[in-house]
Amino acid sequence: MIRGPAEYVPPVEVEVVTKRKVMPLDENEGVYVRDTKTGRVRAVCGETYMMSQDEELWVKELPPAVEQLLQAARDPLADRSDRSASSHPPRLREKTRVVTFRVPHNAAVQIYDYKEKKSRVVFGPDLVMLLPDEQFTQLSLSGGKPKKPNVIKALCLLLGPDFFTDIITIETADHARLQIQLAYNWHFDHRDMTEVEAFKLFSVPDFVGDACKAIASRIRGAVAQVQFDDFHKNSARIIRSSVFGLDDKNKVRDHFKFPANNLVITSIDIQSVEPVDQRTRDALQKSVQLAIEITTASQEATAKHEAERVEQEARGRLERQKIQDEAEAEKARKNLLELQANSAAVESTGQAKAEAQSRAEAARIEGEAAVQQAKLKAEASKIEAESELERLTSAREAETKYVREQNDLEISKAREMSGIETEKFKLMVDAIGAQTIQAIATAGPEMQVKLLQSLGLKSTLITDGTSPINLFNTAHGLLGSSAIAPPPPTTPNQS
Repeated sequence: MIRGPAEYVPPVEVEVVTKRKVMPLDENEGVYVRDTKTGRVRAVCGETYMMSQDEELWVKELPPAVEQLLQAARDPLADRSDRSASSHPPRLREKTRVVTFRVPHNAAVQIYDYKEKKSRVVFGPDLVMLLPDEQFTQLSLSGGKPKKPNVIKALCLLLGPDFFTDIITIETADHARLQIQLAYNWHFDHRDMTEVEAFKLFSVPDFVGDACKAIASRIRGAVAQVQFDDFHKNSARIIRSSVFGLDDKNKVRDHFKFPANNLVITSIDIQSVEPVDQRTRDALQKSVQLAIEITTASQEATAKHEAERVEQEARGRLERQKIQDEAEAEKARKNLLELQANSAAVESTGQAKAEAQSRAEAARIEGEAAVQQAKLKAEASKIEAESELERLTSAREAETKYVREQNDLEISKAREMSGIETEKFKLMVDAIGAQTIQAIATAGPEMQVKLLQSLGLKSTLITDGTSPINLFNTAHGLLGSSAIAPPPPTTPNQS
């Protein structure tokens, strides 16, 4: 293989088998390449690649059903209810190109690797690119009403929430056959899902058919135990309790979960209930008509009874009002007779009774006036005494306060004067000095000592001849024992 850029002129013995060019591949594109020497097939993606002389493009074959689904190019989410043939022409696939599939949001695709003997689950939104030994897991689901197997073909599994509708036939305890149409809301519980739990989503090949069969069997078993009238009145509760079950408080649970693939049924909608047999349909229609007639008659009887009750109440209120009016009239008549009797008594007693009553009233008024005057005088005296007491109390308090303040001033004055004298003496002492005061105190005796020392005398005494003097203690008394040194011992001749 000769790689360019180059100019090559093949000789006569050489035959040009093929010419190859570089294939630019995006990161979402790829081709299958097989090595002709080893036979190994690999996928080359996201690079500019040119095959060598020992490589060739490999054709990847897919099952016809998978090929048809890829060529239809339907939106798995938007066209999930469309069963008609696509109006667009099928898109032919380049079999040497890597097979890609866009997984929509809230969906999952299972891919099985036949070489490694293991599978992987890809959750959307994502782009799946098949390796040479990988294949899609095709889903074949039930569809239609009632559900029929292998109606829906798909590559990805929608995780919901969504709904599917089914028609089932049930039979009550009194052998009344009914056909009911139900709609189930469902979703897959894939929150915090591990890799092992992700494989459980595809563990049930036809989850729609299995779920419809399981729910239908529960409903048939519950309806077979009740009569037609009970089911007709409580159909919603019977169906919901049979599917969801009851909790400890005897209340219907809010969901039903299939542990095999984590499918959760959240609600059931009863769209229609129709009898299968004509006789049952006629009996049901007759029962409905009878119920309507009974309801109408009951409403008429209730209205009639209500009208009679209202009339009786109005009549009773009228009679009660008449009795009350008569009682009020008798009371007014009684008051009138009492007033007439009182006026007649007043007229019969005459002027005397009127004068006596007036004198008594005058005396009562005078007494009340005297009592009121005495009360006022007592209150005036009390007010005067309280005023005098308050005045004296105020005067005593003012005098006491004056004396206390005067004493405080005297004490303060004496304290300040003593402080001033003390400060004055301290300042004088500080001004003169301690040494000066000591010098003044010792100036006289020192001068006398120095005078005697200058005369060369140890001691002297001047006196007259008439006064006897104690010569033993005189010098000691005049000069002091500390200032004058003791005389030396004398002999008898010196004395």
